[in-house]
Amino acid sequence: MSGFLDLLRQIQELGGPVVLLLLAISIVTLAVVLYKFWQFNAAGVGRHKALQNAISAWDHGDRASARDHLNKSRSYLAPVIEMSISAQDISKTRLEAEAEVRFEKLERGFRFLDSVAQLAPLLGLFGTVLGMIEAFQSLQEAGAQVDPSLLAGGIWVALLTTAVGLVVAMPTAMALSWMEGRMDGERVLAGRAIETIRSPGGATTDQTFVTEGALNAAT
Repeated sequence: MSGFLDLLRQIQELGGPVVLLLLAISIVTLAVVLYKFWQFNAAGVGRHKALQNAISAWDHGDRASARDHLNKSRSYLAPVIEMSISAQDISKTRLEAEAEVRFEKLERGFRFLDSVAQLAPLLGLFGTVLGMIEAFQSLQEAGAQVDPSLLAGGIWVALLTTAVGLVVAMPTAMALSWMEGRMDGERVLAGRAIETIRSPGGATTDQTFVTEGALNAAT
């Protein structure tokens, strides 16, 4: 424990309290990112083969095969599609709302990651400004006996906080962008699935065939 405290003191002496704050933020951010990756994997984000097979079978009028594929699906969207198939009187708005509830669970933490990606560089810049002020104060106190190394040392230590802020912000922004892209794809898939279940192509074809048969019989 004493070794860890000594390390923290060394970091504070080198970069100041802002670097300590950024270090704490980076640990929390890493935990959130790892949790989101685990959550995406557990929910089966991007893995909807059985669900897509069910939708395709329903679209072609094969109801039995569609239900068989749906029962095999482990997708978090499967309950929404099951609801759509089992109760055709449920409105499209209700189904979309049910899907949004599941999307909201997967998107929890995105706002925190976005805040880190935006604020970490600003915190680093704030630390740099504080470090520059301290360096110029030391230069002023030196008076006529100015040592250039004193100013140079103060500047590189001050710039260290900006570097740390960027190191925290850039991976966070990349991870958030990847996760937001996956969720955009999930919304497209859910919208297409709901629309297909509500208006399957097979049903349209069957209805056209029946209508044409009735017209031929009448003539």
